[in-house]
Amino acid sequence: MPAVSRRAALGLLSSALAAPAFAQADYPNRPVTVVVPQAPGGANDIIARIIAEKLSEVMGQRFVIENKAGAGGNLGSQAAARATPDGYTLLVTISASQAINPALYARTGFDPVKDFAPISMLGTVPNVLVVNPNFPARTVADLIRMAKEKPGDYHYASAGNGTLNHLVGEMLKSRAGIDLKHIPYRGIAPALSDVIAGHVPITFSNLPAVISQIQAGTVRALGVSTQKRNANIPDVPAIAETVPGFDAELWIAIYGVAGTPQPIIDRLVRATHEALAKPDMKAKFAQQGADIVASTPAELAAKLEADLKVWAEIVRTSGAKIE
Repeated sequence: MPAVSRRAALGLLSSALAAPAFAQADYPNRPVTVVVPQAPGGANDIIARIIAEKLSEVMGQRFVIENKAGAGGNLGSQAAARATPDGYTLLVTISASQAINPALYARTGFDPVKDFAPISMLGTVPNVLVVNPNFPARTVADLIRMAKEKPGDYHYASAGNGTLNHLVGEMLKSRAGIDLKHIPYRGIAPALSDVIAGHVPITFSNLPAVISQIQAGTVRALGVSTQKRNANIPDVPAIAETVPGFDAELWIAIYGVAGTPQPIIDRLVRATHEALAKPDMKAKFAQQGADIVASTPAELAAKLEADLKVWAEIVRTSGAKIE
């Protein structure tokens, strides 16, 4: 091969090898899609919009929310899993979809571990154990005592079979050694309405959905499902204060697509942590009943692995299954 041709060939090879590195260094040079596998208006969607706005500021490029709801979060998660792993599709999702659905659904269409690259936890939202104000139990310990004295006599409402508040109830039954009867509804709103009306005495609800009723006194909060008390309702004990080790928080996290170049993931981790540290973020999260929780990718991966095991056992013992 003539010398000029060899130089040209080497130049082309060098350019081809340099292109991906340049693209990573230049990231992001166009808008980034943030898939939210739930409908607009929920805590996950609102938190995703808050973090997307801050990432746009930090990284100098638009981060655009795309809601893809359906099948309990499976449709959006599946769509994100199949996206090109170039950093231009991210997933902001909740533990119910990522950690519970694999045990609950016969087919989800995605693997929560293999299909995604962890970036960071964003926050946690507690579930709250609430009762009708006329219900005799004033504490979690009271409820456990009453349930042991009359096994199966007390009922709890949920947003439906396999929903997080159903399975949190099953976790309480298992960890406290009690028997409560489950009454599924089509959504948390009708479940809460019947608890307020006194038709069913007990339910679990995420804090944003029930905090106004707690403040108005139409329900009484007995405990939060996180290991520590929540700053938004500091007088309400953690259930773990009565049932050691009880931990059933809803967490929200951000993921990339598996195979995304590590330099891009590293940059997203730094940008996410910078965004979460902005002075106004704590108040914005608190408005949604959420606490900010930043993490390393390894910490998020470990949390998911642990929760997959916990919820698989709860789903198995509850008998809940969605085909």
